Amino acid sequence: MTTSLAPSSADDPLAYRPVALVDLLDRVLATGVVISGDITLAIADVDLVRISLRALVASVGALPQQEDGA
Repeated sequence: MTTSLAPSSADDPLAYRPVALVDLLDRVLATGVVISGDITLAIADVDLVRISLRALVASVGALPQQEDGA
């Protein structure tokens, strides 16, 4: 099982404890996370291509419900 490190308590903010990947994924899907980034392809300090990326990762239950008020 793969583990990550996360803060353990408010008593010692520098202390870290192992967190299972499943628990981390459950927390991310429950609240949602936005991943964004920029990619620039340049030759000789001349920008040729620039790509901006954004992705929303969340479970369907975590997304806000939209009401059709047409």
